[in-house]
Amino acid sequence: MSAAPLSLAILISGRGSNMAAIARSCAAHEIRATVACVASDRVGAPGLDTARALGIEAFTLTPAGFEARAAWEQALAERIDAARPSLVILAGFMRILGSGFVAHYRGRMLNIHPSLLPRYKGLHTHRRVLEAGDAMHGCSVHYVTDELDGGPVVAQGRIRVREDDDEERLSARVQAVEHILYPRTIGWIASGRLAWRTDRPLFDGQPLAAPVLEDFNGPEKR
Repeated sequence: MSAAPLSLAILISGRGSNMAAIARSCAAHEIRATVACVASDRVGAPGLDTARALGIEAFTLTPAGFEARAAWEQALAERIDAARPSLVILAGFMRILGSGFVAHYRGRMLNIHPSLLPRYKGLHTHRRVLEAGDAMHGCSVHYVTDELDGGPVVAQGRIRVREDDDEERLSARVQAVEHILYPRTIGWIASGRLAWRTDRPLFDGQPLAAPVLEDFNGPEKR
């Protein structure tokens, strides 16, 4: 008998475009997974309505009303755990999570970051790439650890920075790659190709020495 589909809990703070890309990949049976719930830390996050339109349970739990961050994180973990997910997916979740929450989901929580990590951790990555004059940019899927944007990177998508790129255009092109790369990486976990064992990622049964890198540049325009 085949294993049950991978169950996902997705955390968002805004539009949830990566959440929608993942949910649609699940619904189209492109990956063997289902979205059990979507949670937001912000009231009125547009992605909540998107999730509900896709038939997914969605809820908001804000830190307001909790005396300490740890109490809010415990309540959030309890709501997530009630859905019994196999993986927690951060998809534009704009809040740094505490060590207790991260430890609870160690090896079971992924994030996508809009840079080729370890370059440009943190915010405003597209602006920083343009200011530095970099030739390449992209995004990285990584396991979440206590270090901000510092967990083991398992997959990266790379694009060429164009002469006419501004921050908005570059952001849109990177996000288009994210919508392909994130579902694909989750699909590897669902199929057993990617796994977390003994505090490290394995790919096809072997320790992952470097991220799986995909070039999304295509042919150069002439």
